[in-house]
Amino acid sequence: MTHTILHIDSSARFEGSVSRELTATAVAKLGGTEVIRRDLAQSPLPVLDETWVGANFTAPDARSNEQKEALSLSDALIAELKRADTIVIGAPVYNFSVPSTLKAWIDLIFRVGETFSYTETGPKGLIEGKRVILVSTAGGTPAGSEMDHATTYLRHALGFLGITNIELIAADQQMIDPETSISGAKAAVDALAA
Repeated sequence: MTHTILHIDSSARFEGSVSRELTATAVAKLGGTEVIRRDLAQSPLPVLDETWVGANFTAPDARSNEQKEALSLSDALIAELKRADTIVIGAPVYNFSVPSTLKAWIDLIFRVGETFSYTETGPKGLIEGKRVILVSTAGGTPAGSEMDHATTYLRHALGFLGITNIELIAADQQMIDPETSISGAKAAVDALAA
């Protein structure tokens, strides 16, 4: 059986990035038969603009060629997400939240009728049955604390899409006790079930 992993990194750092090291180790540990690589720092995604928003709010059968082109990257990102069985996300905490590159990815995958819908009882996520390994790294922000708007935001956003199987691996508070923080996160990666 094919097991597809979507491997997303968003750290602006390439050398010495703890989140990149941990996501690479997690992907290797999980041993997928296919790995889709999305490095958001190496290939930054565009932010939403008026053309994109207009295209998104136009019915699919009424979209112009320009509007279809405006949504083509979003379509590709959504296809990657749908194809993946497991999503490994490297999310360093920048100023209490996620890197802008990761926020751009989230903006591009949130599409009514594609990744969520509205029903009589409220929104319903359309991306179900996925497993997420969320690797969060931070200098001083404790994971899950009141000041952590990164992991709490990602859990909420992914849950809105229907993804609720989220395993958090945190190398947080590295500026306080880097050795314990990083070794604890490495142990959590080593303990991942394939």
